[in-house]
Amino acid sequence: MSVFTEPVAIRTDWETPQWLFDHLDAEFRFRTDVCATRENSKCAQFLSEDSLNSTWTGVCWMNPPYGKQIGDWIYKAYLSAIQLDAIVVCLLPARSNCDWWKYVIQGEVRFIRRKLKFVGGASESMFPNVIVVFRPKLAQGGTMSILDIREPR
Repeated sequence: MSVFTEPVAIRTDWETPQWLFDHLDAEFRFRTDVCATRENSKCAQFLSEDSLNSTWTGVCWMNPPYGKQIGDWIYKAYLSAIQLDAIVVCLLPARSNCDWWKYVIQGEVRFIRRKLKFVGGASESMFPNVIVVFRPKLAQGGTMSILDIREPR
């Protein structure tokens, strides 16, 4: 009998590819990057160390660390939308087997057809990704679609 295990990542904090962010920023016009450092922030306004304890309002971008605390980030994004009228657009791993996925499916889920190459990565990601949009007054059950875009050459 074989046992499947996911590979362990060397890092959990890969920077969003600029072309993907630009594509989404053209649609959403982000105000705040809620999970960033000064070096990798995609917005002039960003939150870093204490972001999970901060108030998220307006139109927010989130590419959280893909480690054990990712569920906390997703729950914060979900609550910020339903309680504070924020729009939070998230770049997440497509992991429907995880407990936090119950929040993801309440949002608008856009499956990315191709694996991403994160900034600084030697090759494409080991796993597929999704864009999840949490909006105020979420529709029960969310929506799902395919985002069929490519990195410009």
